[in-house]
Amino acid sequence: MYSRANLAFEDPAAPRFLFLDKKGSVALGIGGYLKAVGMYDFKGAVDNNGFYTDMIPVPFNPGQSERFGATANHSTIFLKLVTSPTKLGRMIVYFQTDFSGDNGNYGLRLKLAYVSVGHVTLGKARSTFADGPAMAPTVDDQGPSGQVTAKNMMVQYVTSDFKGFSAAISAELPSASYTLGDNAQSIAQRFPDIPAYVQYAWSGGESHVRVSGLLRELSYRDLKSASNHFATGWGVQLSTVAGIAGGLKFFGHYTYGKGIGYYVNDLSGEGYDLIPDAESPGKLKAPATVGLTAGLQYNFSDSFFISGSYSRAQLYDATTAGQSAYRYGQYIAANAFYNVWGDLRIGLEYLHGTRKNVDGQSGHANRVEAMLQYSF
Repeated sequence: MYSRANLAFEDPAAPRFLFLDKKGSVALGIGGYLKAVGMYDFKGAVDNNGFYTDMIPVPFNPGQSERFGATANHSTIFLKLVTSPTKLGRMIVYFQTDFSGDNGNYGLRLKLAYVSVGHVTLGKARSTFADGPAMAPTVDDQGPSGQVTAKNMMVQYVTSDFKGFSAAISAELPSASYTLGDNAQSIAQRFPDIPAYVQYAWSGGESHVRVSGLLRELSYRDLKSASNHFATGWGVQLSTVAGIAGGLKFFGHYTYGKGIGYYVNDLSGEGYDLIPDAESPGKLKAPATVGLTAGLQYNFSDSFFISGSYSRAQLYDATTAGQSAYRYGQYIAANAFYNVWGDLRIGLEYLHGTRKNVDGQSGHANRVEAMLQYSF
């Protein structure tokens, strides 16, 4: 119930309220947090409460140089049920929601929903290709441009820990978006995404290094030849969170692949999983993609820490997506978090973002934001 294994900074802590069945063999926890964030953009603005660097106006728009905003829509409620060990292993059932809706409206949204029995997990969970503990801590719920944060429907198998080593593999429901041009058509996906990782952990699981891989077969229709095709996508990732000395630790990842735009924050849903192939009308290709994040965190005490991080997402050979297509985005974050007392946390953050297009034009944005979060 209280484990934070494989959780990211944004994931809620253990539930405040706990109920037991009559036999004492099943526990149900109810928890969550209220998160209110106020923000101000200057010298370039992002017209969204999330700091999406791909949304920075290019070229600079004087009419969008400043912006004030506030939101509480990433507040969350979750339920977690844990049983005593069974012949197949302990069973965990987890539901998490937030209040994000379309067009800035507040509406209950399912974020995670899965059941784990022993080594097997089934449902909507963080992708096996994403490394939660290695993600940057931010007030901003969108997170760094190059970070891998995808959540998918899946069936996953995780091995037991053996002298610090563990591994996992899963079949996940694919989600993809294409830039089609005039001679291709998007069709239903026909093959699951297959991510896997091998990890070595030390210091009681507080530090680890992980190598991950991803295989995708992306479906589309070539209108010129009137035939359906697969384009193979793949990715590799090296990620880590590691204590250095005292309260100082390093976190980050480097991700490279082709056709993996959906998995990279800035590129997800923007049409960059497949783009037109200039050499063959009707054919789509998987462009090369890089995502990286690197940062340091220093804990002054159990209640107060600061962190700084740099992230970059880059798309290569994307001229067929248009001159205004994304080339790269940069995301720089500096923040501090303090637990005032108990479960009341405050945070202060500065963000700087850059977007550069294929044609060489670029735009910038800056944001300061403050957070009040109460967990229960």
